[in-house]
Amino acid sequence: MRPLRLCAVQFPALLIVALSVATASAQKEPIQITADLTDAPRKIFHADIDIPVSPGPLDLISVEWVPGHHMPGGPAGLTSVVFTANGKTLDWRRDDVDMYEYHLTVPAGVTTLHARVESISARRVSQRLAALEWEALMLYPAHVPVKDIPIQPSVKVPAGWGIGTALKPVSGGAYPVPAAGAMTKFETTTVEQLEDSPVLTGLYFHEYPLAPTISPKHYLDVAADAPEDANLRPSVLAAAANLVREADALYASHHYDEYHFLLTLSDVAGGMGLEHGQSSDNGVGEKGYADDVHQLPEADLLSHEFTHSWNGKYRRPAGLYQSDFATPMHGALLWVYEGMTQYWGDVLAARSGLKSADQYKDTIAMVAADLDYTRGREWRSTEDTAVAASVLRGGNPAWSNWRRGQDYYFEGELLWLDADTRIRKMSDNKKSLNDFVKIFLGKGGNTGPLIVTYTFDELVQNLNQVVAYDWAKFLHDRVDRINQRADVAGLEQGGYKLVYRDKPTKSERMIQAAEGRRGGGIDCWYSIGLRLGADGSISDVLWNGPADKAGLAPGEKIIAVNDKVYSPDNLREAIRGAKDPSKAIRMIVQSDTFVSTVEINYHDGERYPALERVDGTPAYLDDIVKPLTTPERAPEQKKEDGD
Repeated sequence: MRPLRLCAVQFPALLIVALSVATASAQKEPIQITADLTDAPRKIFHADIDIPVSPGPLDLISVEWVPGHHMPGGPAGLTSVVFTANGKTLDWRRDDVDMYEYHLTVPAGVTTLHARVESISARRVSQRLAALEWEALMLYPAHVPVKDIPIQPSVKVPAGWGIGTALKPVSGGAYPVPAAGAMTKFETTTVEQLEDSPVLTGLYFHEYPLAPTISPKHYLDVAADAPEDANLRPSVLAAAANLVREADALYASHHYDEYHFLLTLSDVAGGMGLEHGQSSDNGVGEKGYADDVHQLPEADLLSHEFTHSWNGKYRRPAGLYQSDFATPMHGALLWVYEGMTQYWGDVLAARSGLKSADQYKDTIAMVAADLDYTRGREWRSTEDTAVAASVLRGGNPAWSNWRRGQDYYFEGELLWLDADTRIRKMSDNKKSLNDFVKIFLGKGGNTGPLIVTYTFDELVQNLNQVVAYDWAKFLHDRVDRINQRADVAGLEQGGYKLVYRDKPTKSERMIQAAEGRRGGGIDCWYSIGLRLGADGSISDVLWNGPADKAGLAPGEKIIAVNDKVYSPDNLREAIRGAKDPSKAIRMIVQSDTFVSTVEINYHDGERYPALERVDGTPAYLDDIVKPLTTPERAPEQKKEDGD
């Protein structure tokens, strides 16, 4: 099946539409929404919303399809909704089909409808911080393009808490740290842009300016559960500043008035990586940037979400942009939206120093190996993982390698590495994917927040502007067809090959150490075909692998290995010992309330992926991660764990 193709909209026409909408919106009375986050420590948000109305039937709606979620990710219903007009409570009825829509009748003489809503927020809040994504509280007129609805937000936060957001405060507004009990009022925007403008607040809050010579301005806004965690290491701040400079050099354009990296450091508030045009909502563990060991698993988070400002927010597949938040999105080109972002997120992390060049190569080896061991690629194409994104997100990890999940991220990363090294090879390293993104993502030069859609055909045309090639066939072969093996051509064209060794790379050891500190288990995927929790519980089994052939299944728990009580070390010892063909790996396994014995017939020892340099070939992979700018260096740091 070919990728979904929709009618292309030319950039100048889209720009004119955007400007005329802004003018029209300015002539309307805006909705007033005041978000009260003072109850955030109790995981409750409140909002008062004043909506200009006319007498008669009225349909209001909340956000269902949140951009970036690739699925219906809005609140299934606000916790409480009370409508009043002229001091009287109004009756309302939920729509029978669209559960996000409310029907009511506005009485004669009423020009403003007041709504009081509450939202119980189980995620992104702790006792010391909160992140507000506006879909948790917003109500607005249904059946109207969201870019046409003006809205003016205000936010109230607990006393002493700072605020980080890309929203612009009205003249004289207290920001980023308002006075105790004060309200921060922001300039009027649109429902579309407010949904795209989260707010971070916290007691231990810091706003760090980044790369002040780059225009427009960039900030790293940090809220943490402990004061020491909000004081980021100098090396992290230097790398974040490098990221701004590297993105500026790579994309040669900006599509925001200013940019805010919003970052929470909390074991309570949850992990997060959600893109927005002028900011990003990022969440890691409390010690996520405390040392190099904790940082490595999170190293590409900021660079990935930052890249989305260009790829996904400014340039967006036509099927992933709808005029409202109620119409389902089409995921067909997510291998560009997310896959190319995954590629550049990793590359920019290496160029900026968020991870080292060696760590980049180690992690791309793990990506390639994982995809090569994804058995579901025998029946499901990468394109289908994108089209089915809304039903593949989340869910039970059992047999996920056979079902496949959101593989368009990492399949896309390998695909765009293949394209980059192919362009370098065809041009004798004079051109690269760097040239492509200046055309594709920099179209129109510097703009404010704007959405410019694209199609498959435009993608191919822009690639051909860099190097002439049958790019349509290249993409179709890798995306639409069944490919039982991962696309490792980019690694090989880049001067390396994927190999398996009996010891993990230094990067994998660091990741294992970070996961272990968070209660993670061990990965025996490339040997016996198991992923396990620290207590021996099986999260996934490699389809048709040694453990699968022995009859093991996800959800079971290993109690003992070779007559020893289960531990990760005892399991590794058994795998190494079974290199002797006369020895088996014997297990006692609990399944529900039953216990059984299992023997795994495997004799190749431990296996961990790595890259190996191919002598005599161009090292394009090394060229790819070289900085485009002169990196900023932090003061000399003490050696971190894992160095």
